[in-house]
Amino acid sequence: MRLLLALILIAFSGSAFAYIGPGAGVSFLGSIWAVLIGIVLAVAAVLIWPIRYMIRRMRRRVDNAKDPTPPPAE
Repeated sequence: MRLLLALILIAFSGSAFAYIGPGAGVSFLGSIWAVLIGIVLAVAAVLIWPIRYMIRRMRRRVDNAKDPTPPPAE
């Protein structure tokens, strides 16, 4: 019964003409900006990871070519 009454009141309510203020809009834009930057950084990290891996492998090969001594046996 309460749910029906709440739905009727919501359906037939008038406009409030309330003032929100600029602070709400700024915080909304800030949160949207943070989400977008987070998505961009996540995608960039996934795309850059194979390139970093390839560079590290190339550096290891160069280091191994410079130092021909075998690693010490354990």
